[in-house]
Amino acid sequence: MDMKNENPNPRRGPPSLLRNWMSLIGAVTVIGGLFSFFWLFVLDTVAHFSNPYISILTWIVVPAFLAVGLFLVVLGELREWRRRKGATSLMSAVQVDLSRPRDRRIMAVFIFGAVLFLLLSAVGSYNSYQFTESVEFCGATCHTVMKPELTAHALGPHARVACVECHIGPGASWFVRSKLSGSYQVYATLCDKYPRPIPTPIKNLRPARETCEQCHWPRQFIGNLDQTFNYFLSDASNTPYSIRMVLKIGGSDPLRGPVGGIHWHTSVSNQVAYAATDPARQNIPWVRMTDEQGVVTVYRAPGFTNQVSPDQVRTMDCMDCHNRPSHRFMSPDGAVDLALALNQIPRSLPWIKTNVVYALTRKYGTDAEAREGIATLLAERYPGNPRLQQVIPVVQRIYRDNFFPEMKSDWRVYPDNIGHLIWPGCFRCHDGSHKSADGRVITASCDACHVILAQGSGPELQQLTPEGQPFKHPGGDYDNTCNECHDGTL
Repeated sequence: MDMKNENPNPRRGPPSLLRNWMSLIGAVTVIGGLFSFFWLFVLDTVAHFSNPYISILTWIVVPAFLAVGLFLVVLGELREWRRRKGATSLMSAVQVDLSRPRDRRIMAVFIFGAVLFLLLSAVGSYNSYQFTESVEFCGATCHTVMKPELTAHALGPHARVACVECHIGPGASWFVRSKLSGSYQVYATLCDKYPRPIPTPIKNLRPARETCEQCHWPRQFIGNLDQTFNYFLSDASNTPYSIRMVLKIGGSDPLRGPVGGIHWHTSVSNQVAYAATDPARQNIPWVRMTDEQGVVTVYRAPGFTNQVSPDQVRTMDCMDCHNRPSHRFMSPDGAVDLALALNQIPRSLPWIKTNVVYALTRKYGTDAEAREGIATLLAERYPGNPRLQQVIPVVQRIYRDNFFPEMKSDWRVYPDNIGHLIWPGCFRCHDGSHKSADGRVITASCDACHVILAQGSGPELQQLTPEGQPFKHPGGDYDNTCNECHDGTL
């Protein structure tokens, strides 16, 4: 073949429209965005706990940078196309000649800037990820929405446990669910579509066996706990009344102690399931017990003859009693009792408990309105009393910690199933009326869960009765269950 007639420098096509500084900057932005996206995705995938709020970064912030970068790329191409269209020669396009000092300086600055941008993207992505794992981000970013939960969490027993450890937990499947949930939460917050108050219980909350039991060892035998509950009557003297009792916590593992007590409900040798007829799970007319031999017993409330579908049945776990482990809003009655017991509010002021509870439960539109209203009302009830300087800040703090008018959140909308004073709690099933087909009844005996050792005030609390004593209601006996009269205000 004759090679002499071949052109050693064949004509090349026109230079790429991307050969302009605007498109190059856009391309670097796109590369940095993609780098951040994959870095965040990998971090969230390999982390022990996944955070739904990281969706803000992964699916909103980073894509925004990608969009800006792509826009710069396209805009640079359009400008370059228009410039070339009016030019006499296509060879006027940007050309980099590293033999020229100016081009070398520009290229060095460009490469340095690109590397620095990628490095800052990596560091920023990692630090942003760490921040989204924090309680402050979960509670404070959506300030109005999560303010009640953040405040209660900071005052609760799990204040040092991150939100994601309970609400998400480990695992790939819940990682995907958290992405979907987190994305919708961002939309609801930005568009003001969230409900007030936030409804509970959370329907898609992960089972307690996969979250709570990562720290709380379910096989540990607890036994009995001695506890004293301090109350003050709503009378002129703010009379103290205490109950000292043994709580039969028991255990659920036959290898570490006798199975019994309150924790029998989550025993490894049986399974308790139930069906509720209301979203808050306060009305439970159907209970199913499966023992270790597989024998099934169904208990029904009087008049409940409905067929229960499988999707209505919930297997009982820790959260059915401990349903407010980190976000508990104290009732005004309970909060004032605690303040009186700690001498933060002087008991010598006549009717102080009644007046403080009334001040707390009046209708206020905002926190500022509540602070002013509480101070004004107490000043009117105790004119010129110097001890109000001690009382008013305490009452305002109680309101700030437990009442959130902007979110319409307080103890009234969040049932607490531990005990049975204000809400049905234990009595949802242990009311003495749930019967099986063969006539067996779920017990309503108080001694099944606790034994009263002493009650009253002063010397009465020192007179212990190991075998237990019947409950003596101050002011006389009543046949009602506790929550039928006690609503959190007395």
